[in-house]
Amino acid sequence: MSLQLKNIVSTIQAKWFGDTPDSLIDTISIDSRSLQNSPSTLFFALVGPNNDAHIFIEELIDKGVLNFVVTHIPEGCETKANFLVVQNTLDALQLFAAYYRSLFEFPVIGLTGSNGKTIVKEWLNFLLSPDYNVIRSPKSYNSQVGVPLSVIAINEKHNLGIFEAGISTRAEMIKLEKIIKPTIGILTSIGSTHDEGFSNKEEKIKEKLTLFKNSKVLIYQRNPVVDACVDPNLKVFTWSFENKEADVFISKKEINAENTTIQYRYKGDSNELEIPFVDKASVENAISCLLVLLYFEYDKATIQNRIQLLYPVEMRLKVKNGINNCSIIDDSYSSDYQSLKIALDFLESQKKHANKTVILSDIFQSGLSNDELYTKVSQLIVSNKINRVIGIGETISEFQNKFANCITFKNTAEFVTNFENLNFANETILIKGARSFQFEEIVYLLEEKTHETVLEINLNAISHNLNYFKSKLEPGIKLMVMVKAFGYGSGGLEIANLLEHHKVDYLGVAFADEGISLKNGGVKLPIMVLNPENTSFPAIIQYQLEPEIYCLKGLHAFLKIAKQKNLHDYPIHIKLDTGMHRLGFEENTIEELIAALKENTTVKVKSVLSHMASSDDLIHQDFSLSQISLFDSLSTRMIKELNISPIRHILNTSGISNYPLAQFDMVRLGIGLYGVSNDPLEQKYLENVGTLKSVISQIRTIPAGESVGYGRRFMAEKPTKIATIPIGYADGISRAWGNGVGFVTIKGQKASVLGSICMDMLMVDVTEIDCTEGNAVIIFGENPTVSFIAKELNTIPYEILTSISQRVKRVFYR
Repeated sequence: MSLQLKNIVSTIQAKWFGDTPDSLIDTISIDSRSLQNSPSTLFFALVGPNNDAHIFIEELIDKGVLNFVVTHIPEGCETKANFLVVQNTLDALQLFAAYYRSLFEFPVIGLTGSNGKTIVKEWLNFLLSPDYNVIRSPKSYNSQVGVPLSVIAINEKHNLGIFEAGISTRAEMIKLEKIIKPTIGILTSIGSTHDEGFSNKEEKIKEKLTLFKNSKVLIYQRNPVVDACVDPNLKVFTWSFENKEADVFISKKEINAENTTIQYRYKGDSNELEIPFVDKASVENAISCLLVLLYFEYDKATIQNRIQLLYPVEMRLKVKNGINNCSIIDDSYSSDYQSLKIALDFLESQKKHANKTVILSDIFQSGLSNDELYTKVSQLIVSNKINRVIGIGETISEFQNKFANCITFKNTAEFVTNFENLNFANETILIKGARSFQFEEIVYLLEEKTHETVLEINLNAISHNLNYFKSKLEPGIKLMVMVKAFGYGSGGLEIANLLEHHKVDYLGVAFADEGISLKNGGVKLPIMVLNPENTSFPAIIQYQLEPEIYCLKGLHAFLKIAKQKNLHDYPIHIKLDTGMHRLGFEENTIEELIAALKENTTVKVKSVLSHMASSDDLIHQDFSLSQISLFDSLSTRMIKELNISPIRHILNTSGISNYPLAQFDMVRLGIGLYGVSNDPLEQKYLENVGTLKSVISQIRTIPAGESVGYGRRFMAEKPTKIATIPIGYADGISRAWGNGVGFVTIKGQKASVLGSICMDMLMVDVTEIDCTEGNAVIIFGENPTVSFIAKELNTIPYEILTSISQRVKRVFYR
């Protein structure tokens, strides 16, 4: 992309304010945190229910960004940059993308549906890229923001586009249609996702079909509901297992252990095709790809040769613990320029170490000459402040001189041979490679070896839940997020890095060592220590943590140390007891508290807080309101008598939802961030964060009369197939979950826990489940949820989450 700024003004219906209309724009950005922003970036200051990017404009100008699309010019910035003022910046971004798309005339495949969009897109890219220079949506960029960003990545060398579009309610698809302008449409399977945004299934289908209103052809699986919704004037190319009138009729399907063989009739000929999958969804997605190849008039041999090479698509960026105190970001299944930009932004948000290394394969399908491509890649590496580059591939090796501190290898095998000499330690490593390079071998070498039980943490879900609670806050209200107890069992440092990326105001931990760990990990956000012991005060000061002070003894102890160290205005946080009766200054001690703080210059009261005892239970609403009232009264007294302006906060997660009028200056988000709410209605709006997974170690069938486990607490009444899972109470699974009380999920089916849970293992009944050793097992996640387990065990979700042992590997993904 290379456009003059002045030519964009009319395109997005903007008013021009600035001095350099001839400025050249080569990148578009919406993320103020990206290290890829530059003087040639056009930054769209998007405004959403939770964030307003206008507040970062002055900071971006200081970093060298000079061109902005805004709804208003921030005060003091009027003469510092070029501004294109519009009514709505998201509308402007979409208008710009639609204009940019109109500059290109090549075929574009547009995909929508409830399931399978990203899989089909990635497979079509694999199938068609030998013959086309493909531009496609990176990852799952299919939203009102993601689609324009995907389309804006087109360049002059591309000659085929593949873009996916997702919607959640009415009147959204028409905007995406104008941006994608698909010439070929694909409708994947229709499920229940986003049903709440539509009156009925037909309305949802019609809204999705809006994407194809100007397409030359629509490819889909025939069924009566969809058939009735399709515009009769639209040319269709259909397939079916049942309807013989479909253009491609699947007459036979045979499944063996690893493959599915179908017979299909097309233009009167019967053909056979082997698909390297057995599950229903993958087979249907592969058939959608088959129809595209038929539409493009590929011959039978090419179709078979390419289809049989299809592979499972990994759509997630994963963060893993590595050897020698490294952190690994695993993106080892794709290598293209757009996804590299995304991965580098993710690296910056999740870096644990100052040193950053990128292991990168040859990059394919950029649409650029190799010299142009690796020049751009080098610029990305520089802007993201990468310390070391390891290139793998014939092509990247030729351009080694474009990178500082770079070593290259011709192939993965050569890298593996030299692995011991590369000295990986105390660094964050992004592994980014095309599938053909088999970078999973590199991941295996670098990954810390633990047992097969893992807790997967969905960072997208954390971001979603954070934004959900942000949307409940009044403008200007600050947000503290609790990351104590190892991030409620989910991993403190990784989540803290993400929260810092989202620019929350404070982090909260229980004890000093938790805060020290985060500071040692590079976290720069202010961190409040809620339960500091007096002996930890020197370490708190050393690591610039901020203690909560909850009693006179603790206050005097901290003041003494502060005086000895000649501190001035060191931030402290005063805890008031308004009814929880756990920690805090009670009303009768406020006078002494004020006297101790008066005229004291060694410390500064940064905030005054209290804790609600039953904000989740509206039965105790009167008590909660009395707590809020007492807090307001006591904190107001402190403010007046000490002449201070502290941040005041009393609301926790449930308080945010149930007592919105008591937000004061800040709120504290805890369990809600991790996808758990006490309110069943609110729970529907939160996303599951943690999924505890394991595998089947062994399967055996026992006859009637035999027992399972310690104490012989399960006796088989009939022949029973038993699966052993390598997870037990040492991993944090309550023994009370055994003996038929609990269950795990295997292949979508419940498997009851049999007998006593052991220290490192548990056994389940899989008599009615078609499973094998090595199959995945869900201990908790979507089903069963931690809330369900907590209810069955008469406890709370906090206990379930925080009980998961740190010997269980955490895998973070996006």
